[in-house]
Amino acid sequence: GFELSMTPIYAAGVGAGWLEQGGAKAIANIRGGGEFGPAWHQAALQKHRNRAFEDFEAVARDLVAQGITSPRHLACIGGSNGGLLVGNMLTREGAKLFGAAVCQVPLLDMQRYHKLLAGASWMAEYGDPDVPEDWAYLRSFSPYHRVYDECLRPGSDWCCPEVLFTTSTKDDRVHPGHARKMVKRLLDVPTERAPKVLYWENVEGGHGGAADNKQRAYMWALTYAFLWRTIG
Repeated sequence: GFELSMTPIYAAGVGAGWLEQGGAKAIANIRGGGEFGPAWHQAALQKHRNRAFEDFEAVARDLVAQGITSPRHLACIGGSNGGLLVGNMLTREGAKLFGAAVCQVPLLDMQRYHKLLAGASWMAEYGDPDVPEDWAYLRSFSPYHRVYDECLRPGSDWCCPEVLFTTSTKDDRVHPGHARKMVKRLLDVPTERAPKVLYWENVEGGHGGAADNKQRAYMWALTYAFLWRTIG
């Protein structure tokens, strides 16, 4: 989202915590980002946001089709706007594609996001929930609302992948209330529908989730330990 490009980078923590232990990582260049210019970003703005989620699901299916992994051994991870992406993977048909998910400093309640912290500055990206026409499509990709709107509707066979939510009390961009509310909602559904919902909130750290390298190391150690125990 936000025309940001997800390009290959050197990440020592990923290497030590995941790759050296035998894991693999794929970066999905989905619509909404900036990898292929402004049109690529604009293709997933506002009422077209679901295209980003469809692209991500397509990447997951391709990883399975190529024999790189299987749904039981595949996880998704994302933070901030990427947390909105992960929230949708938890509550769309794509939930069947993943054995686990890590949702970091996420944006999850699209009805109130613009009233919390920096949210009002993102309305050009997502839309204005106070405008009925905008709320009509925003609701379709608001994970907090999708739990009852879609996941638990009669006849649904939805089951939430095992999930770890992380956030920061002092996040000055995305309010920790997003993660707190979503965790409470998932804990309120029948256990067989959401078998493992974990939550970690750091009292420091701002939007990065950690205030220093020690806290950052702890946060990522927690994340990789969760992933190894669920999909490893």
